[in-house]
Amino acid sequence: MTKTYELIIFDMDGTLVNSSVTIANAINYVRKQLGFEPMENERILLHVNDPSIDPARFFYHAPRFERDHERWFSEYYTRNHDRELVLYDGILELLEALKERGLKLAVATNAYRKSTIESLTHLGIFVFFDAITCYDDVHKGKPYPDMLLKLLDELQVPKEKALFIGDGPRDEMAAERAGIDYLMVDWGFTDHTHNSVIHTVDGLKKRLLREE
Repeated sequence: MTKTYELIIFDMDGTLVNSSVTIANAINYVRKQLGFEPMENERILLHVNDPSIDPARFFYHAPRFERDHERWFSEYYTRNHDRELVLYDGILELLEALKERGLKLAVATNAYRKSTIESLTHLGIFVFFDAITCYDDVHKGKPYPDMLLKLLDELQVPKEKALFIGDGPRDEMAAERAGIDYLMVDWGFTDHTHNSVIHTVDGLKKRLLREE
């Protein structure tokens, strides 16, 4: 049975944007400021979407994220996003097609707002989104539902008419807790055993346009 959505919400890192190099380097930049040795990039990316860890403790040995963590992370992003961030092939065309259908589009990301706006603007896709919600906009980031519920409220869309698209278990758990539909993609940072995972951007485009 075909379902009609009004709002498509995207995770950013690993879903819209290949930011693996930047994320790993930015986390290690923060660790350097704190006096810690760098982590291997592979280890960072293995755990960045892991809902079983406390990321502040895991990456920075801190009980919670602090303002300095955000400042240093954003500092690295600002200096390097123009040479390290890459839009996944086909994402621009996907967003164009969804907007042509009259859909509302949004981003829910555990990145900080300043970094998110810089990234999406640099890649030329910020203009497609009706709203974005970031880690520093809510009390709790994904896997909690706060971001998604904030977007539903801001855009005045019932949860039955919204779809969230992400690449990891934190995204899936947030969607489940918010009570909205979810699609998992696997071109990001996370290895998947998900039964209904979507393997290509073209496959996602066909799926969404068929369902609309």
